[in-house]
Amino acid sequence: MVNTKVPSPHERHIRIGRYLKDAVYGANDGVITTFAVVAATVGGALNPTTILIIGIANLLADGFSMATGNYLGTRSEQDFYKKEEAEEWDEVRRSPDEERAEVRTILAAKGYAGQDLDDLLRLITSREQFWIDFMMHEELQLHAPEDESAVRSALVTFITFLVAGSIPLIPYLLFRGETSFMVVSMATGIALFVIGSLRTYFSRASWWYLGFEMLMAGGLAAGIAYGVGATIRMVI
Repeated sequence: MVNTKVPSPHERHIRIGRYLKDAVYGANDGVITTFAVVAATVGGALNPTTILIIGIANLLADGFSMATGNYLGTRSEQDFYKKEEAEEWDEVRRSPDEERAEVRTILAAKGYAGQDLDDLLRLITSREQFWIDFMMHEELQLHAPEDESAVRSALVTFITFLVAGSIPLIPYLLFRGETSFMVVSMATGIALFVIGSLRTYFSRASWWYLGFEMLMAGGLAAGIAYGVGATIRMVI
């Protein structure tokens, strides 16, 4: 029989939220990193062509690094959980009495006693998968990684990094280097505020607060980069 169940709004919210996190993470790092590079080169009084070369090279290299880091991190988290889960399966099947004693200790520490403790112990250990899940969560304090594709997460991070990171460079491409750093700063500031406000999708904070928070973070990073570039130019 074909499953025709339509996902609830809450289920769709969770599914979208999983990848929105990767998207915001990638976009945030992309626009801040590229703008910091632009600010540093402007502070160092480098010409627009040099700014584009350094900016584009950084955009592609850093974007690839972010994507691979996301992929390897997700895979490592999934592999670690599977390894610990396999060890729990082995312990339950090899020493079930000892594992039941551990469950009893955990339940007793939570305040269960007498018949309630015995009933709950019997229910938990009557289904091996639930038993394993209980031990993973309660004994090892591990939570099952989200059922998502590591490759898909990496692609979302890479694409959003490139799109958002291109914003500080686009004015230099459109105006052939005749644009001012002020135009770049304004465009980047708007992008930072919009990206930050999107975090309200999975946060209880207000959109304007989150947008302003990211705008300040990006501005601080660019200010530091500009200062470093200007200082090096004066010293050299």
